[in-house]
Amino acid sequence: MIKKLTAAIGAMAILSGAACANEGMWTFDNIPAKKIQSLYGCELSRAQLENIRLSSVRFNDGGSGAFITGTGLVITNHHVASKQLQKMSSPSRDYLKNGFYAPSEDKEEKCTDLELNVLAEMEDVTERVSGAARGLEGEAAIKARKAEIAAIEKESSAKTGMRSDVVKLYGGGQYMLYRYKKYRDVRLVMAPEKQIAFYGGSHDNFTYPRYDLDFAIFRVYENGRPLQNENFLKFSKRPPVENDLIFVSGHPGHTKRGITVSQYNFNREYIYPANMARYDKCLESLYEYSKGSEEARRRAATLIFSYENGKKVTEGEFRGLNDREFSKAFENREKAFRKALKAGGIGKDAERAYSEIDSALKRYAAKHDSFYYGQLAGNRLPSIAMGIVRYCIETEKPDSERKNGYHESQLERFRFINLSKEPLYADLEKVMLRARLELSLEKLGKDDEAVRRLLGGKTPADRANELVDGTTLFSVDERERLLKGGVKACRESKDPLIRLALEMEPLISANEEWLQANYESKVTPALETIAKAKFAAYGKDTYPDATFTLRLSYGPVKSYPMNGTMAPAFTTFYGLYDRYYSFRGTGETDWDIPSVYLERQDRLNKSTPLNFVYEADTIGGNSGSPVINSKGELVGINFDRNTEGLTRQFAYDGRAGRSIAVSAAAVIETLRNIYGAEKLANEITGR
Repeated sequence: MIKKLTAAIGAMAILSGAACANEGMWTFDNIPAKKIQSLYGCELSRAQLENIRLSSVRFNDGGSGAFITGTGLVITNHHVASKQLQKMSSPSRDYLKNGFYAPSEDKEEKCTDLELNVLAEMEDVTERVSGAARGLEGEAAIKARKAEIAAIEKESSAKTGMRSDVVKLYGGGQYMLYRYKKYRDVRLVMAPEKQIAFYGGSHDNFTYPRYDLDFAIFRVYENGRPLQNENFLKFSKRPPVENDLIFVSGHPGHTKRGITVSQYNFNREYIYPANMARYDKCLESLYEYSKGSEEARRRAATLIFSYENGKKVTEGEFRGLNDREFSKAFENREKAFRKALKAGGIGKDAERAYSEIDSALKRYAAKHDSFYYGQLAGNRLPSIAMGIVRYCIETEKPDSERKNGYHESQLERFRFINLSKEPLYADLEKVMLRARLELSLEKLGKDDEAVRRLLGGKTPADRANELVDGTTLFSVDERERLLKGGVKACRESKDPLIRLALEMEPLISANEEWLQANYESKVTPALETIAKAKFAAYGKDTYPDATFTLRLSYGPVKSYPMNGTMAPAFTTFYGLYDRYYSFRGTGETDWDIPSVYLERQDRLNKSTPLNFVYEADTIGGNSGSPVINSKGELVGINFDRNTEGLTRQFAYDGRAGRSIAVSAAAVIETLRNIYGAEKLANEITGR
């Protein structure tokens, strides 16, 4: 039957044109070397791939990066570093706005709460995870798999001391145990000004041509000294040129290319409108708040960037979901696949699976808004309060029965995040909490049970003031006391946020249990039936959906058609200055440049490539990923996609969709000739 299915699906692939040549976010145990060799006559050696893997870094607060020297230097995007820049800043020193450079190691500043991970080991644990649920169905199977995954992670973490995550791939066709080396002594070395790192602001975000110097450099320390690491990526002495093959090694967030048409429609009708409503409400409040003073602007800067970026991505993906041609292509792929399943002899099982998903989504639709808006949410304080309460409740249970995020192997990470000494601002916490309370009231109404508990009979503004003014959670010592004291300490606490979290937790848990019983327990096995059929036919000739784990993508540096003309593969510093002078005097500040770029422009080689585009398959989470040539050298740092590439959540389209990088040559050029960071440039280039 499998042979028959394989033949049917193979015929379907031929008829539908198969995947685009450069499509795919490939796991490092399954790089399509033969395909790359066939397309480009290039093959990375095993040693090169090993060096790329061990040089690639995951920024756990969202993003990627790479070691670039054997002395612990790590490069990433400025916008990936921005959360740390904000936390390390103060009213008297704004690293986000003004940048930072440490001319010597003793001037490098330790990050507030940054953890970097390097994928050290991979192990296939499919048989163990799948075997735990053998003979079971529905919720029982899900619980058995979750318990086994928790046990595997706990055993691995205890044995190796490394972060250990079991990752579900191919819809359950494979489970991999990833072990990560953790680094928590990370220090800031260099970051340019936000004005040049995010040049063009929200106007130019997800557009091209671009002129962004979107990079930042950190150094990893071990035992109080700079890390001596064997694996790193050397900066190439030659920038890439059009049609050069490049590779991108990073941690793409999450894609939904394996979902069904009914799930696709559910995203369009429920998930995306809710997300856009949240972005709009929060941005409205943040814009108003930031007008209050220069300090308010500084405090809100990173949040505004994050919400603006998220909104623009969501709007781009939503346009794709509503585009008839794009949607029709998605529908046709499913129709062809279902036809192939029928021809392969498992049509009845597959159709039952699709029907089960349809029915579960209809049940979930009636509950979605209540679940989405019925949360205790805001900025940091509400999540800290809910996290503490859940930590205390969950850690009283056996590890196998706990909610995800509270297993033994995850507790160290939880404490690292929630006991961070990051600065929290009462006025900003009130603004964000009020915004989320107003949104819950607007969407659910005053009679909703969650809204009644959230508001406590008060207006959103009064409730936000009461909760933030009364909380003691600004104190890290108080958070630690509650964690140590457990449920008893939480129940005895008079902290209004903790008391509200205790009120909300049973309601939120009931919603989660409903979802598991009525949605997850139905959809998960149905998706596995479909995914296993694909896996049986294709095996690892395909790539799995992204999971914020290490992947390798590839494609040529390539210009593309745009607005009736062509977008160039590269931009240069000439274009940066042209854009500045073109907008000068208009009152638009997004295209201003820092004064040092005017004062020292004669020192620059303006023909140096600044940004460039390529066809490699990337998505959010790939920000900061190293862009590597066929020699295994670093030629750029991935930082964005163009507008045409925003639909990659659901499908890859290489016709005009492009990823965008800042050129490694531009980094060295500005370090030497703008920032006077000759010593750092020499360390990076080995001079």
